[in-house]
Amino acid sequence: MPPPVIMWFRQDLRLAGNAALSAAAVAGEVLPLYILDDETPGRWRMGGANRWWLHRSLEQLAGRIPLVLRKGPADQVLHEVLRETGATAVYFTRDYAPWSADLERRVKDGAEREGAICHRYGGYLLHEPEAIRNGQGEPYKVYTPFSRACFAAGEPKPLRPAPAIKWWSGSIPSDALGDWQLLPGNPNWAARFESQWQPGETGARRRLRDFIETGLQDYAGGRDFPARDVTSRLSPHLHFGEVSPAQCWLAVRAAAIGSNDAAAEKFLKEVLWRDFSWHLLHHFPHMPEQSFKPEYDGFPWRDDPVNLLAWQKGETGYPIVDAGMRELWATGTMHNRVRMIAASFLIKHLLIDWRHGARWFWDTLVDAGIASNSASWQWVAGSGADAAPYFRIFNPVLQGEKFDCRGAYVRKWLPELQAMPDEFIHQPWQAPHAALRAAGVELGRNYPHPVVDHGLARKRALAALKSLKGESS
Repeated sequence: MPPPVIMWFRQDLRLAGNAALSAAAVAGEVLPLYILDDETPGRWRMGGANRWWLHRSLEQLAGRIPLVLRKGPADQVLHEVLRETGATAVYFTRDYAPWSADLERRVKDGAEREGAICHRYGGYLLHEPEAIRNGQGEPYKVYTPFSRACFAAGEPKPLRPAPAIKWWSGSIPSDALGDWQLLPGNPNWAARFESQWQPGETGARRRLRDFIETGLQDYAGGRDFPARDVTSRLSPHLHFGEVSPAQCWLAVRAAAIGSNDAAAEKFLKEVLWRDFSWHLLHHFPHMPEQSFKPEYDGFPWRDDPVNLLAWQKGETGYPIVDAGMRELWATGTMHNRVRMIAASFLIKHLLIDWRHGARWFWDTLVDAGIASNSASWQWVAGSGADAAPYFRIFNPVLQGEKFDCRGAYVRKWLPELQAMPDEFIHQPWQAPHAALRAAGVELGRNYPHPVVDHGLARKRALAALKSLKGESS
C-alpha cells in the first residue's frame, strides 16, 4: 500500500475551490485529517457557538469523506500521524491567527524530520497580507485606501475543478466526533440554532445562492434595517471555510447585472473589510489584547459587573440594544447595524472595556473570528485602525427610530413589548401609564427601567475621553 499525503483541514472545511486539497489530490492518495487543537490558541480557543458550528460542519464533511479526527496540539498530532502512516507530504491552507505562524513553522520542521514535505496554500483571504501594501511598502491602516488597492489588484481567479480524489485505502484510529463534546449539554442554549443555520459546504452554497436570488438586489439600501432579510448571513460559512471569499466574490460579480451593480459593490466591500481585519491582525498581532492606539489602554474604564450582565442578558432597558443581545443568544448572530449599536452602548454608555464585549461575542457568535471581532470592537471604541471617533456616541433611541421605525425587529426579540405603540417602542419609559397598562408592560417587572440615562451617559463618556487626552498630552 503506497503511503498517503495528508490533507490537514483547518478553517477550509470544503472540497470545492480548495487549492490545498486539489494539489494533494494530484500528489497521491489523500488522508483527510482534522485536528481539534484547544491548546495552541490558549485563551482564544473556540467559544461555545463556534464549537456548535464546528460539530455540525465536521458532521457534514465526515458524511462525504473518510475524515480522521484527532485532538491535541496540531504539530504533535501531525507528527504522530506522519509516523503512523509514513505519509510523504502535508497539505494545508494558511491561517493568520497570532499563534499560527509559529505553529506552521513547527509543523514544517516536524514534517521534514520525518522525511515529509509541507505545502501551504492561500484561499482563506482574497489577498495575502504581504501582497497589499501602500506606496511606502507598509501595511494599510485605513480601510478605504486598502479597499481601493484590493480592487486595483484585479479579480480573483477561479480555481480549476478539483481532480478526482482518491482517498487513502489504509486506516488509522480516529476520535469519535461526539466524544469531543462540542455541543452544549443541559440546558441546550443552542436549541434554536438548528432552525437558523445549515453548517457545511452544502449549506454554504445554498446560502450564497439564496442571497444572490433574494437579498442582493436590496442589499445596498436595506442592509442597515434589521427587520429586513437582505443580509448575506455568509459570515459563519466564510469563517469555517465552507465557502471561500473568492467563491463569494465571483458569484456576486456574475450576478451584478444592471440594478445589482451598486449592491454587489457594497457586498464586495464588506468582504474586503474581512480581509482588512485579517491584514491588520497579521501585521499587529497584539490587536485582540491591546488597543491599536496605545493611548487608549489608559482609558478610565469602569468595573461594573452588574451592568455588564444586564447588557449580556439583553436587560438594559433600551429596546434596540436588548433585542440585539436576545437575537445573539437565540441564534448565534446579530444584525450588523445592531452590533454597532450594542457595542457602542457597552463602551460609551456603560464605560465598560471593549475587551469584555469582545470576549462575550467570542463565546456567543457562530461567526466569531479573532480578526473581525477585535478589529470591529476597536473600531467602535475609537482605539483601532481607521476607527470611528470615540465622541461619536450612538443614541440607541434615535438609532432604533431610524432603522426600526415601526419596531418590527424589537417586537420579534422582545415579545414583552409586542403591544407597545410605535411612538414608544424604542423608549417605553416615556410612555404614559395608560399606554403601558394597555400594552401589558410594567417597567421594573416584565421589562427593565433604563440602566443609565442617555444624556448623562454621553456627558460621562465625553468627560472620560477628555481625561484620556489630558493624560496623553
